[in-house]
Amino acid sequence: PLFERSRHKSIYLVAFGKASISMAEAVCDTLPIKEGVVITHDENNRVHHKNVKTLVGDHPIPTERNIEATDQALSTIGKCKKNDLLITLISGGGSALLCKPRIPLHDLQKTTELLLKSGLDIKEINTIRKHLSQVKGGQLTRFAQSNVLSYIISDVVGDPLEYIASGPTTSDSTTYLDAKKILEKHLLWDKIPPSVQNVIEKGVKGELPETPKPGDKVFHRVENIVVANNTQACKAVSEKAKKLGYKPTILSTTLTGEARKVGKRFVTHAIDNLSSNSVLVAGGETTVNVTGNGRGGRNQEMVLSTVDLIVDNSLVFSSFATDGVDGNSDAAGAVADGFTKKRAETKGLSANKYLSNNDSYHFFKTLDDLLFTGPTGTNIMDIQILLHL
Repeated sequence: PLFERSRHKSIYLVAFGKASISMAEAVCDTLPIKEGVVITHDENNRVHHKNVKTLVGDHPIPTERNIEATDQALSTIGKCKKNDLLITLISGGGSALLCKPRIPLHDLQKTTELLLKSGLDIKEINTIRKHLSQVKGGQLTRFAQSNVLSYIISDVVGDPLEYIASGPTTSDSTTYLDAKKILEKHLLWDKIPPSVQNVIEKGVKGELPETPKPGDKVFHRVENIVVANNTQACKAVSEKAKKLGYKPTILSTTLTGEARKVGKRFVTHAIDNLSSNSVLVAGGETTVNVTGNGRGGRNQEMVLSTVDLIVDNSLVFSSFATDGVDGNSDAAGAVADGFTKKRAETKGLSANKYLSNNDSYHFFKTLDDLLFTGPTGTNIMDIQILLHL
């Protein structure tokens, strides 16, 4: 086998994403790592291994720290010879943390902020990111002479390798033209910095090299393996519900769309179909088109959108981010039940008013109905749980 341990002289390690520390610890406990770099957004933890550096970057908006950490990772990759093995550990958040842009950093920051607020799905966002980067979209493999073995925790619906952390070690089916069309479709082309327009236009004209495509020979020495995903998490929730005496059903592990609409459809389905003592489980990743200036995230917003629907019903609805951070808040998500609306009214709170300002966080904070986990060290998208008592 191509990746058999005995075939390789030395093993090098590069990890990036929200789960990078826990993934790297597992590999370091198992294999002799000659040198490694781990890029995390966790200020408080590090990998305890004499040959492995832990470097901190920022998420979701990249900073100079991310670029410096990526340069150190590339330096380690550059030491891999043909008879060595490079192990890359990839998880959600990797798009921001692994950062070597083709444009000035401040323009990348402005563009990233714009994309995240505009309601684009992650596939659209990462198509654009790949074409503004020198390491995303399979380009990271070009820096390595050795075989590359990637272990991946998926934070994208359906586990498409090319979109998880913007697919640094897998072929890219998207093009500069795709990136331009997405920006035009969402009326963002005229809002992005000129440097971004310039890179994409040059790419469309063929003046910049495309990302490596399916069939590129660079991938003959690369293997990508998904080791965890949202489906596994939903199954675990379902099994736990069964042990607690409930009747669980997994509705979907591919929920996408606008958070408010998805939440309402989810609850309506439950009201029409759930019997007492049952649990409906779902997973995926929705989006929010931010027009207000409040605080919150897609999970809190989804739950808030259902408060009027579940009033006086014996339902409890929760949605949360598995990484422990929902949107621009410090909460993982929120929970609501049939009494939430009345409790809110006694405090003078209107769900619709808070929704219109994208301020779900302060609505639920006032009611003490936020879910706090802190950073969990993983990222397999979001989970929804609806309980019929």
